Amino acid sequence: MPRCFWCTDDPLYQAYHDHEWGTPRRDPALLFEMLLLEGFQAGLSWITVLRKRERYRQVLCGFDPVQLAQMSDERIEELMLDPGIIRNRLKLNAVRRNARAWLALDNPAEWLWSFVGGEPKINHFTGRSDIPVSTDEAVAMSKALKKAGFTFVGPTICYAFMQATGMVMDHTTDCDRYAALVR
Repeated sequence: MPRCFWCTDDPLYQAYHDHEWGTPRRDPALLFEMLLLEGFQAGLSWITVLRKRERYRQVLCGFDPVQLAQMSDERIEELMLDPGIIRNRLKLNAVRRNARAWLALDNPAEWLWSFVGGEPKINHFTGRSDIPVSTDEAVAMSKALKKAGFTFVGPTICYAFMQATGMVMDHTTDCDRYAALVR
């Protein structure tokens, strides 16, 4: 099956590419999870985060924002000892802060999707050099998220989040998923 240039032969990566990445997602729980995971990726490769995703689900209460908003400093210190996750204090503190900011939003899924007009933006890129690392929409989302109290939400992270959740469809035209998602 032809896949996007970034997808390696790792079965976990292929499953993510084939079944998740670029598929429009509107479920608030999944959007929150992906926003946090994209923040954990900062400075790292996505496959690193993907390999740790299940452990994150275990130790971060299934990404439940209510529980994460109440996470204590002691719990963050415990998590800093867990080799199954990315042990970065700033990123773990961001989980708590972002959960609180998420809970303060009236309708986070609708609000996030508003940055692309409520519908997926379908791109028709042919190769790696065509795909931007950020867009005006991602910059606007980043500024709005920061204003709402979020952290680890720069424009590049926001664009990766938009790609992952199907707000923008950046599968290249030679990828099998492109045809399926354009329909």
